[in-house]
Amino acid sequence: MTTMGERNIFIISGPCGVGKSTVAKEIARQVPKSALIHSDDFLNMYDEASSPPWEEQLAIMWKGTLALTNTLLQHDFHVVIDTVVEDELDWFCRHFAQMDVKIKYVVLRADEEILIERINKRGDTFMIDRSLFLLNQLENDTPFNKPYLLNTVHKKPTDIASDIINLSKYEL
Repeated sequence: MTTMGERNIFIISGPCGVGKSTVAKEIARQVPKSALIHSDDFLNMYDEASSPPWEEQLAIMWKGTLALTNTLLQHDFHVVIDTVVEDELDWFCRHFAQMDVKIKYVVLRADEEILIERINKRGDTFMIDRSLFLLNQLENDTPFNKPYLLNTVHKKPTDIASDIINLSKYEL
């Protein structure tokens, strides 16, 4: 998987309810000396009164994710990022172009019915519309994602994580 001195960044994207957090945790468990960044933590750090507009929240989230990734890499950690990537991938990856870093990118997917079922099960029904919007956007409106789509239906998180870690098809 890795060579001496080479660090990995695993970017796990996909719609709400697809299993990003579960798979990201599993990758972090399987890859020694790795750290897990949940980008949503950057979105959930405001109280209602001080919450900036959505676009500003996203900008802060990506800048924070970038800074934390850089810091972890400097300390020789592999980095696993659990996030939704819409337009930011190129911007993010450019920051690591001159470093000895391998970036793996995957967009997890599941059928609409499965996403709805998973979201209902965890009680986040308000996320259904956003999840279905993101599923469509990530699969159909972002042609770049096509080779990086990974269907999570009928697969165990341990197997999904192993595929992401070991298959070169997810390398950028």
